[in-house]
Amino acid sequence: MTSIDVDGAAVDVPEGVSLLTAVRAAGIEMPALCHDDRFAPAGSCRTCLVRADGRIVASCVTPAAPGATVEATADDLRALRREAVEVIVSALPPRALAPGSRTELARVCRSLGIGPEMATGPGGRGGDDSHPYVHLDRDLCIACGRCVRMCADVQGTFALTLVGRGADTVVAPGTGGPWAESDCVACGGCVDTCPTGAIFEPGPVPGLTSASPVAPTASTRTRTTCGYCGVGCTLDVVTEDGAIAAVLPARDGPVNRGHACVKGRFARGYRTSPERLTRPLLRRDGRLEPVGWDEALRHIARGLRAAVQEAGPDAVAAISSARATNEENYLLQKFMRVVIGTNSVDNCSRLCHSPSAAGLMATFGLPGGTDTFDDVERSDCLLVVGANPVEAHPVVGARLLQRVLQGARLVVADPRAVGLATHADVHLRPRPGTNVALFHGLAHVLLAEDLVDHAFLRERAAGLPELTELLAGYPPDRVAALTGVPAADLVAAARLYGRAGRPAIVYGLGVTEHLHGTDGVRALANLAVLRGAVGTGRGYGVNPLRGQNNVQGASDMGALPDVLPGYGKVTDPAVRARAEEVWGVAVPGRPGLRIPEMFAAARAGRLRALWVVGEDVCATDPDANRVAQALDACPLVVCNELFLSETARRADVVLPAASWLEKDGTFVNFDRRFQRVRPAVAPPGEARSDFGIVHAVASAMDTDLGCPDPAAALAECARLTPLFAGLSHQRLDREGAVPWPCPNPGRPGEATLYRERFATPDGRAHLAATPYLPPGEQPDDQYPLILVTGRRWAHYNSGSMTRRGGNLTLDPADHLDLHPDDAARYGLLDGEPVTVTSRHGHARLLTRIGVETAPGQVFCAFHFPASGVNRLTSDHADTVTSCPEYKVTAVRLTAGDGPG
Repeated sequence: MTSIDVDGAAVDVPEGVSLLTAVRAAGIEMPALCHDDRFAPAGSCRTCLVRADGRIVASCVTPAAPGATVEATADDLRALRREAVEVIVSALPPRALAPGSRTELARVCRSLGIGPEMATGPGGRGGDDSHPYVHLDRDLCIACGRCVRMCADVQGTFALTLVGRGADTVVAPGTGGPWAESDCVACGGCVDTCPTGAIFEPGPVPGLTSASPVAPTASTRTRTTCGYCGVGCTLDVVTEDGAIAAVLPARDGPVNRGHACVKGRFARGYRTSPERLTRPLLRRDGRLEPVGWDEALRHIARGLRAAVQEAGPDAVAAISSARATNEENYLLQKFMRVVIGTNSVDNCSRLCHSPSAAGLMATFGLPGGTDTFDDVERSDCLLVVGANPVEAHPVVGARLLQRVLQGARLVVADPRAVGLATHADVHLRPRPGTNVALFHGLAHVLLAEDLVDHAFLRERAAGLPELTELLAGYPPDRVAALTGVPAADLVAAARLYGRAGRPAIVYGLGVTEHLHGTDGVRALANLAVLRGAVGTGRGYGVNPLRGQNNVQGASDMGALPDVLPGYGKVTDPAVRARAEEVWGVAVPGRPGLRIPEMFAAARAGRLRALWVVGEDVCATDPDANRVAQALDACPLVVCNELFLSETARRADVVLPAASWLEKDGTFVNFDRRFQRVRPAVAPPGEARSDFGIVHAVASAMDTDLGCPDPAAALAECARLTPLFAGLSHQRLDREGAVPWPCPNPGRPGEATLYRERFATPDGRAHLAATPYLPPGEQPDDQYPLILVTGRRWAHYNSGSMTRRGGNLTLDPADHLDLHPDDAARYGLLDGEPVTVTSRHGHARLLTRIGVETAPGQVFCAFHFPASGVNRLTSDHADTVTSCPEYKVTAVRLTAGDGPG
């Protein structure tokens, strides 16, 4: 720490901070209209002048030197600051200081006694309202450059610039033309940093930012956690008279640090959509009709009792939700085990990251990432595999890009040239389905060139001889033949990773969603073990990017057919005994059905009741035609939903559910942090939280589940499993984010795992000697292309939330990305309809031609269920976890929208 004197008071601040930080730490309000703590200072506006050791300086760009003496509140300094602000204000129109304005400039002017009469600018420069979320009023622009630096230094999109000269300088999209047609990805950073309201979110209260104060009477801020992807951004929801006025990134958010993406920041239009479900629906004579809650609940209870009586407890199954809170997932799995008497409960991690859980547990002992994401900023080499975080996890993508721009080396392994790949030192483009061979090739080079940690391997790892023998068969030339990656690129990538002082591995669904996804996770983890880059502080281990907001937490809470909360196996009598002591009933000892097995059982007539919570399985699960057949065959299908989704349309009972903005509880993000979720507004109509719905169904079956509120549910879970014993709502309210494992309420959670030993039975990391095996599908003359599916930046999953608002303007349809060579081969033009046909079904999309996708490969998202993308994907699944092989589907193309 550094001690300096500010107006006669000693102030201790961290070394390297600016005088502006020190002055504000002393409790002195100091304007700085060109400054934002989220990026480097510029010192251009001269509104933060102080006297330091006798010299007048801009405090934002002057370091706080040890022992410095600073004057901040002297009359002459205040006069200088006022003059600087007056010059800025004089060029603005009067509306810049309108009464009640909450912009930073308006607050500064009020503190300095500058009134609207000082704003005498003529205006007339116009604006840009082409974008659904970001509008520009050029008359209010003071050319401070904050928006440009936010876009470049924090977001990394470089979409904005300053144009014009002198007093005519104004911000503009770097591509020219309307904002909506620019490179802007609508992260909202420019809106949040703009001090004048020149860039603003249209709505009832323009000018709101994360630094805006709450109005004294009408508004409230609610701190919560984003309900979209698994990053876990901390957000402040501002409500005015009971309606949401803005959703703002929290400056002190532990993961997002005052940043957000288009979904968390803006995509809330779904909440007030006229399509929102507000009453229960019951199927009568083939039609879903509104009914009261009592009638809907009686129907569900009768159906569940009948299923159990006729075919036993295993005739009932539930698909829990990665969008629901931990407490809701905990309560649903408890309902299935305690009330129904079955372990047949699963969640969508089955379809995305179940190979992560299986692979990481087999290698290291726990089913989560090995380190905190904060450590990435100390890494000097990033290996990003099978992930496009710039689009799927934008805040993480931005932080990774920042690290690269600061000098870290970057290796990207991805078939497509998108996102971070355009900044990579080495971009490996393997054929889809050849990951295991690629990772073995990298490991071969590490061993061959002695880029391994021998001491670590001796003391803390097992399986090296077996792996060494296997890797002898994966020299660069053979791996090049298997994967299509040039041998020289493979060697270059291995050397970058192998010679790094603190290497990091970050991966996504491109590793897991394969026939051999668990093998892929284990082969990738081998690299970190060989380098001693896990559990040692010498690297950032191996860390998966989770897709949905609570996909980690849903599994943590035991919404899986083979484990209880905290990952104790249902086959372990000691684990069951602990649960039975807490719950007071016997727990079944046989694993239940996985999601694919549920559908198969329904088609075979063995599954009599299925409860689907917040998942549109008809749109997001593979081989969707067969999923629809399963729902049609099941006598009772219950669906908790926000909208009448494709799945809800086939249900017998549809229950209106609350969204993440309307519920209480916790989520667990991708690096194992528990964070609070708080309701900012009430759910519409008769909609209820999933927590309340599960309780209501239990009551209709004459059962009391206990856990009267979410806080009690997490407390009960903490009693049940040592992994979460130190967690509670009260602690999270005090401390913010707390990672698991957290066995002690008086000690921090373990952000970085395996410091002393691995969680395997022998305490060692287990290297995996798993041979490369081909994917489940191969192209042939009839289906010559390989389809890969994934996500795009503007939408989320099945699009049920993001398609009901401005995001639909930004990305209005599903596209099929294909290479110009393949477009010419099929006679396709950019933007025209195309029918995609696989061995399982067909889908209709619009072409988008570009070089991001390699020849012979095509890519599309699944955000528009009407396109039918998941009617194409197969039922091939990971041999260990049943995770579907979304990343390898053989297809052919037909111009137009015919049947294919």
